Amino acid sequence: MALAATGAEFEEILIQLDISTTKTEIERYSQAGRVPVLIDGELVIWDTLAIIEYLAEKFPAAGLWSNDVGTRALQRSICAEMHSGFAALRNAFPMNMRKTIPGRGVSPDVQIDIDRICFVWRQVLDKDPAGGPYLFGRFSAADAMFAPVISRFVTYRFPVGDSERAYMDAILSNTHFQTWMQAAEAEPWILGGEEI
Repeated sequence: MALAATGAEFEEILIQLDISTTKTEIERYSQAGRVPVLIDGELVIWDTLAIIEYLAEKFPAAGLWSNDVGTRALQRSICAEMHSGFAALRNAFPMNMRKTIPGRGVSPDVQIDIDRICFVWRQVLDKDPAGGPYLFGRFSAADAMFAPVISRFVTYRFPVGDSERAYMDAILSNTHFQTWMQAAEAEPWILGGEEI
């Protein structure tokens, strides 16, 4: 979503996960053996936050980071927490954009993650409720980082408040999220280890 938000032309290469050729295919593009990876000429960037930083510097008009130093620091903190946190939620509730599974049990650790995510959203949204619809007014790196979690909130129908719902609706109606969703729905395969 961050790359699409820059308006730059790019080619996406989709690698099917959890099959015998996955590791070899990923290593064709990234020696780190992980996705996502961004390749720009000879440059290979294999970490989500590093990719966002690169895009923000290369396409400053996209506004992935705020021009205000304090807001930018808050955005980076939020992105870093999303990048490395919420393990209980990620492990117990796999991302699956093609299903809706309401009422699945939530452990105390997962509820802590859900509560923290909602708190972060409210903390930002409540500071400038008229500035929305995104966390910092216009679409930013923070919104790109939270999009996968928002898809989980939709899949599992976690209850949220009005401000969180309005924010989720903004992401869900975002053109780049819609494109991502359509691509997910068109995927023919099922990952057994991630299936709900």
